[in-house]
Formats: sequence, structure tokens, C-alpha cells
Amino acid sequence: MAKKKTISENDIISFYMDHVLEHSAQPKSVYSFSKANNFEEAKFYEFFGSFKALEKHILKAFFDNTMAVLHKSDEFQSFDARNKLLSFYFTFFENLTANRSYVVYALNQHKNSLKNVSLLSGLKKSFTHFISLLDIETLDIKQEQFDKIQNKALQESAWIQLILTMKFWMEDTSASFEKTDIYIEKSVNTSFDVLNIAPLKSVIDFGKFIFKEKIYTD
Repeated sequence: MAKKKTISENDIISFYMDHVLEHSAQPKSVYSFSKANNFEEAKFYEFFGSFKALEKHILKAFFDNTMAVLHKSDEFQSFDARNKLLSFYFTFFENLTANRSYVVYALNQHKNSLKNVSLLSGLKKSFTHFISLLDIETLDIKQEQFDKIQNKALQESAWIQLILTMKFWMEDTSASFEKTDIYIEKSVNTSFDVLNIAPLKSVIDFGKFIFKEKIYTD
């Protein structure tokens, strides 16, 4: 049988996901995988260096597909940070749900340590960059080092929140995963309520005022 001349990255991803779901294991080798799917082994390496690299790419691809959908929406562009993050979550988990069998299989191998698992490194990099672009308000202390710490802490806490949501979704048995939708709405809204720095800024401004008054009246 002649080898397929045209093979795309998405073809390889589909072949791989099908194999994993049918056999509950990785292919034994790139050679056997390409032979079983009737394409040249070299074609695999045009896109991926290993099965591990392919797995990382698949999970990051869910993020990329999510952002592609969101950026097509004029409404999304007008949202504030809170609603942009909510839109991301709902769209991202729609993508995960459409591929639930594979995602659950892939993540179940690491579900007790998802925060640091290398499988999610590509997803984490893209997601934390997305968080950095949301322009979420932080305290304006006028110190570059403090700003970097604040921003890093914000990105890490957002990443942990995403991981916790993924773990909840993996264990959710409700119809249409409606409990995950409720979890998303409550957790994102709560995180933004906690981040509401207006009261704290008022305290700082008041403290500055008192400090100045004390200096000038002493």
C-alpha cells in the first residue's frame, strides 16, 4: 500500500489520540505508529520530536483553539478582565469536554500533581501570558521589583485556579458538566472579588495623608 503523501499536524494528532483511546497506551514506537497509519516515519518528525512533545502540544492546542474562537468575537474584545477570563474558561472547557476521553486519560496519570507536571508546560506558558495581557488591576506602589512580584503571584495563582478547575471537571459527573460551569463562575468571581483593591488603595491613600499631615504639623 502506498504511503499517504499529504499528512498534516492535525492528522498525526488525530491518529495519536485514537491510538491512545483504543489501546490505553502510547504507541510502542514512532515507526510502528506511522506504519499503522500509513505515512512515512519522517513525516512525524517534521512536526514533533517525540510522543511526549506531541502530548504537550495537544493540551496547548486546546488553549490555542480557545483563543482563536474568542478573538473572532467583537464582544470579547470589549469585555473587562473578569468577563474575558470567564469567557476563556467556558470556551476552554467546551474544548476539553469535546475531547474528554483523551484529556481525562492523559491527565489521570498525573492528577495528584498537575500543578507541576511537564505535560502542561506549554499550556501554562500560554495561559499565564494570557493572564498578563488582561491588565488586572494591582497595587500601584511605584516600585518595579514589587510590581514584578505582584504580577508573578497573580499569574501563578491564576494557574493554580485553572488546575483546580480541571481537577474538578475531571471528577464532575453532573449532566452536561453543569457543576463545573457553576464552579467556574463562582471561583472566577470570587478571585476577582478578592483582588478588588479599591478598599485597600483607600487605606493606603488615607495612610499617606495622615503621614503627610503628621510631618507638616509636628
